[in-house]
Parts: sequence; structure tokens; C-alpha cells
Amino acid sequence: MRYITLSFRDCATAYGLPEEALQELADLGWLRLQPQPAAEPLIEDEAEHLARIARLHHELHLPPEGIDLILNMRQRMLQLQYELRRQTARATQLEAWVRRHPSTDVD
Repeated sequence: MRYITLSFRDCATAYGLPEEALQELADLGWLRLQPQPAAEPLIEDEAEHLARIARLHHELHLPPEGIDLILNMRQRMLQLQYELRRQTARATQLEAWVRRHPSTDVD
């Protein structure tokens, strides 16, 4: 992951997002702000994440609330995909164990 630090103004220019939308997304928790106080708020986030937000705003013309909904759904989908991979690996391990111990009564 590559993190970048931009001011709201620079981010608005680079990604074409209005500063008001950036502030709303920061308020919703979808943009990581630099923890140290600065004269101007600084966004410290992944370039890919900022590009994703910009695409949602430009291509789908979503307001910050819509972007929030999409990002929440994406996060949930990623969590479910992770859990599916984990459970699949566990099932594979169990199947391998059962094959190695055929006399074990599973019931």
C-alpha cells in the first residue's frame, strides 16, 4: 500500500472532489486525516482509496452519503470474502485429517 499526504485543496485538485465532499467523507470516517494538528486539514490515505472515492463521485455522481454506503458495502464484502477463504481452508484441513484417520467415527 502506498500512502500519500495531501491538503484538502491539493486532494480536491488532484482527484476532482469538492473540498466540502472531502470534509463530509472525513467526518464519516472514510478519509484518514493526519493526526497532528495543521493549519489546514491534511488527508493521509492510500492513493487507491482516494481514486476509488473520486470514481464513485465522478462516474456515478454519488453524494458523500452514497459513497459512504458503497464503501461500507465494499468493506463488508471484503470481510465476507476473507471469512469464506478462512472457512474453506478449515474445511480443507478437516477433510485432509479425516482422510488420514479413516477409522475415526465423525458422528
